[in-house]
Amino acid sequence: MHNDNILNELKQVIPEDIIKVDEPLKRYTYTETGGKADFYISPSKIEDVQSVMKYAYKHDIPVTFLGNGSNIIIREGGIRGIVLSLLELNYVEVSDASIITGSGRAIIDVSRLARDNHLTGLEFACGIPGSVGGAVYMNAGAYGGEVKDCIDYALCVDDEGHLFKLSNEDLKLGYRQSIVQEKHYVVLEAAFTLEPGDYEEINAKMEDLTERRETKQPLEYPSCGSVFQRPPGHFAGKLIQDSDLQGHRIGGVEVSKKHAGFMVNVDNGTATDYEDLIHHVQDVVKEKFDVELKREVRIIGEHLEQ
Repeated sequence: MHNDNILNELKQVIPEDIIKVDEPLKRYTYTETGGKADFYISPSKIEDVQSVMKYAYKHDIPVTFLGNGSNIIIREGGIRGIVLSLLELNYVEVSDASIITGSGRAIIDVSRLARDNHLTGLEFACGIPGSVGGAVYMNAGAYGGEVKDCIDYALCVDDEGHLFKLSNEDLKLGYRQSIVQEKHYVVLEAAFTLEPGDYEEINAKMEDLTERRETKQPLEYPSCGSVFQRPPGHFAGKLIQDSDLQGHRIGGVEVSKKHAGFMVNVDNGTATDYEDLIHHVQDVVKEKFDVELKREVRIIGEHLEQ
């Protein structure tokens, strides 16, 4: 189907003002890389997400979901079909020791909101740059805590636009994995069950974690966050450091001199630079230590046609 026809039909099922055509995706990723989306749609209502999913399923149009783009690399060729941004699904409500939030909300915001309501259990997330949906998708964790420890349920949608709730157990949360990833579901809402706590203690812990993060991580440059998963029995950053790869650069992207587990965009780097550097680091570490580094960062989109 021609894109003009798709646009006209989309306008029949969702508000016109949430649709953008040929939208550059580099505006929405932390790495500041990425080509154009045929259609970029940012709904603020769950029903609109369902409408898009049902329409796309019926017409066999691919749909790619995007949170806040903190742990993702989008290639220069962009993304065909529909990119559905969840950033406008950012409502949040607190009742007793529970927080219910749209998946587009930054997990840092939810962590601070918990603190302000004297609730403990989300301190670990005070430095995680992702959205709530992304955090559930990969069971994000830091400093000894993870989403699995405090999530009650996630409201998800499937390819056909059906809504359903998955309990903590249903989510099958493991190290950087979940049923959401396996089944290609999409998280639209999450509920966290926390414990009453002391504001000063919660705040002190968050300040400590924030300081540790700021002193160790290269937050002054665009990056995709932690590039690799932790290999069993090792630390990815230490292996990369011991391979003398810190500061190694391809194009405009280099292995951070501050933290070897990060790759930073220091000079108009491209997604291709990121991919090439990732492969190079994997090859060197495999050769030197016989350890395979698995990516934590997601790489999506199409290569530019030569």
